[in-house]
Amino acid sequence: MLYNLLFPLADVFTPFNLFRYLTFRTGGAVLTALVISFMFFPRLIAWLKRKQGEGQPIRSDGPESHMKKKGTPTMGGLMILIAVSISTLLWVDLTNAYTWIVLLVTIGYGLIGFGDDYLKLTKRNTKGLSGRFRLTWEIIIGVSAAAAIMYVSAPPLSGGLAVPFVKDFLIQLSWFFIPVGAFVMVGASNAVNLTDGLDGLAIVPTMIAAGCFGLIAYLTGNAIFANYLQIHHVPGAGELAVFCGALVGAGIGFLWYNAPPAMVFMGDTGSLALGGALGAVSVVTKHEIVLAIIGGLFVLETVSVIVQVASFKLTGKRVFRMAPLHHHFEKKGWAESTVVIRFWIIASILALVGLSTLKLR
Repeated sequence: MLYNLLFPLADVFTPFNLFRYLTFRTGGAVLTALVISFMFFPRLIAWLKRKQGEGQPIRSDGPESHMKKKGTPTMGGLMILIAVSISTLLWVDLTNAYTWIVLLVTIGYGLIGFGDDYLKLTKRNTKGLSGRFRLTWEIIIGVSAAAAIMYVSAPPLSGGLAVPFVKDFLIQLSWFFIPVGAFVMVGASNAVNLTDGLDGLAIVPTMIAAGCFGLIAYLTGNAIFANYLQIHHVPGAGELAVFCGALVGAGIGFLWYNAPPAMVFMGDTGSLALGGALGAVSVVTKHEIVLAIIGGLFVLETVSVIVQVASFKLTGKRVFRMAPLHHHFEKKGWAESTVVIRFWIIASILALVGLSTLKLR
């Protein structure tokens, strides 16, 4: 909004030239989301405590140490969504179709998560929306977004899948790109959701991934940098750097109140939205496979659940003491803070590996 209002003035007033620069607007989005979070999170937390009473239901079969979390309110993801939406709309070019698609995916998955959290609170158990209902709507949003991205993108990018380490090559999927893109968004959304089980565990890897994809969006949207790095140039994708900046700012604000011991949980409202956002950005920038590397921690957590369920159904035995993986290490006696910080380190290493593909291919 600020960009669209002030950009025309840049030709008249030199100071407004700043609004021409994507880097300036990305920084503005980070700070705006951060300020909004610090201003309104305390009020939201107080309101959630009044409304929720006993807070988020705690799994009875989970680690014993989690019982002390009883009474902590959930749905903190609402503030993340508000901060991201406002700061993005203030600093982004509103005529850019990609930003609208990604923002609507984020809000759509956030609404699904909100419904899930609401039912958990009202029913006072850890079950929310039925898995089938939730997955159906996730797929509907993912398919709609992938189709919109395909429509907006110009051939050959519109139906192509890029492969890391292989320059100037696209796997042409044609209309099959739509289910693939939807799978990336749905998978990323649920992967972040599974990772969100300890104070601060999910939000930092999400911020790391958002920062990486902010850089990727900036580079793919710039023809000169894309050509130098031998990655696919996606005209208009650079504006998503502003959106990713907003994610980072809102994430920092949330972490301030989610750091152990958490004053609020993001809930499915936040985790589904954040995962969906990362998935959508990766589809637009043609870095879907790179997301699996940068977000490798989320993949690892998801695989641990799949392996656990498959092993128990086939053999009656469990591979891990508890899934997702972070609970396994808790059951082994690791302190929660130890698990969280070590997982942050893993996420950071994987992000560096993912970013290295920009120059290696």
